[in-house]
Amino acid sequence: MTPRQPALPSIWLVTDARNDAALDRAIARLPRGSGVIFRHYHLPPEKRAERLAQVRRRCRRFGHRLEIAGEGYGPPAPHRRLATAHGLREIGRANRFGAEAVLISPVHPTRSHPNAKALLPAKFLLLARHARMPVIALGGMTAARFRGLKVHGWAAIDGLS
Repeated sequence: MTPRQPALPSIWLVTDARNDAALDRAIARLPRGSGVIFRHYHLPPEKRAERLAQVRRRCRRFGHRLEIAGEGYGPPAPHRRLATAHGLREIGRANRFGAEAVLISPVHPTRSHPNAKALLPAKFLLLARHARMPVIALGGMTAARFRGLKVHGWAAIDGLS
């Protein structure tokens, strides 16, 4: 018998240089069983590993799932549980590789990618229909913007920090 997989969180906090100072509080405020995607690309490898250890302990304390950019989170690849996608080609790759979920972005304009063209809800939902796995909305997301989107969940940096 295989171990039971925990339910896929519907809320994901994405870490970044912008929310690092408030990250511990943000993790504590998330509903139990939420997800945290650790990016922290701004840190050199040794400092990133130290910060990851701190975030990992915090996630365990509050019962959150942790995914690490470049490992379980990122562009579609055979080993990725959470695949990122910006269009049909990447959604197709996530389908082929059997990702657990796909994060489609940017739904709305976002500070982390200021020059990226936002999909906006209508195009986002059209793209989401092609995913064979749960879809998570990313990019300028807040709880209010998530209401009305008929997908599994949402992820944010500022919207959850």
